[in-house]
Amino acid sequence: MDRRDFLKGTAAASLMATLPSSTWAASGYNPEPGKWSTFDVVTRLEIAKPGKDMQSWVPLPSINNAEWFRVINNTWKTNGKSVLRNDGKYGANMVHVAWADNQDKPFVEVTSRVSMRDRQIDPRKPRAAAQISAHERQLYLTGTDLIPTTGIVKETSDKITKGAKTDLEKVQLIYNWVVENSARKASTRGCGIGDIAAMLKNNDLTGKCADINALFVGLARAAGVPARDVYGLRVAPSKFGYKSLGAGSANVTKAQHCRAEAYIANVGWIPVDPADVRKVVLEEPPGNLALTDQKVLDARKALLGSWEGNWLAYNFAHDVQLPGTKHPKLGFLMYPQTQVASLLLDCLEPDQMKYSITSKEIPAA
Repeated sequence: MDRRDFLKGTAAASLMATLPSSTWAASGYNPEPGKWSTFDVVTRLEIAKPGKDMQSWVPLPSINNAEWFRVINNTWKTNGKSVLRNDGKYGANMVHVAWADNQDKPFVEVTSRVSMRDRQIDPRKPRAAAQISAHERQLYLTGTDLIPTTGIVKETSDKITKGAKTDLEKVQLIYNWVVENSARKASTRGCGIGDIAAMLKNNDLTGKCADINALFVGLARAAGVPARDVYGLRVAPSKFGYKSLGAGSANVTKAQHCRAEAYIANVGWIPVDPADVRKVVLEEPPGNLALTDQKVLDARKALLGSWEGNWLAYNFAHDVQLPGTKHPKLGFLMYPQTQVASLLLDCLEPDQMKYSITSKEIPAA
């Protein structure tokens, strides 16, 4: 990408183009609050080649929100010693299991029963929303190891939001800019890394959800708007017929997806997902759609202020230190983690430690 073209897409004329409106109901992609759906999500992890010093950490859904997501319970069974752990900063829960050396067929199986529904908020309309504390505001304005808010991130954010008078205007300009300047890259491993300073320095804004939505979060924080990634897992198909925005089967082992939120005073946390707009562009049949394609326009309009309730939320955590180890901090906790002989296995190769995740909807009583 030519540096002269790098900051395109910030014109004020586009400010209102994707804000929610009364025309939402006519959209082909229209998540809005309705009935709740309940799922059992089962993560089973086995260590293929047992050895010494075997430990695993399985993320648990740790977010409860009366509007869109409820954790009913988390249960697990294992032939190791297990304990519930928390990262201590973001409230991210995990099951931590340790096995005896050379334990035969070490395993842990976690079942999470959760309820979810579609979410839709018009960020232009004040509502009775909980105000965040000074601590929470600071937490979600502060940079992380991979999402700094200074240097090139701050410089880019300032250029994008120049002339914006409100936090909502900043969010809209950043959302539009990320949608128009980023691209989903099919060859990116997993959900990406989320090293946004490197992305900006290299003029390479390609990647997947943990890259593209982290870029939104970092630019928003640098503009003084609290924002956060929400790490989770798709558990069901899209009811709007978008093949790219849902799980393709009951096997959701590779269906991890990171979303984002931004905080607007007197409105609350609003859902944001520019990465899924770019996923629609690349993957929605027949593929490689133009930004002007109606499917893309519908998704782009909806994904600032709404998201579909076919997705489990794990946590908001960054810079996660796995309890009981001295491994470098993880950028985020969205995949099961395992070590054998003090070596952390590759979580993007589930056959190496034989983990699978399945999802089953529980019929309403």
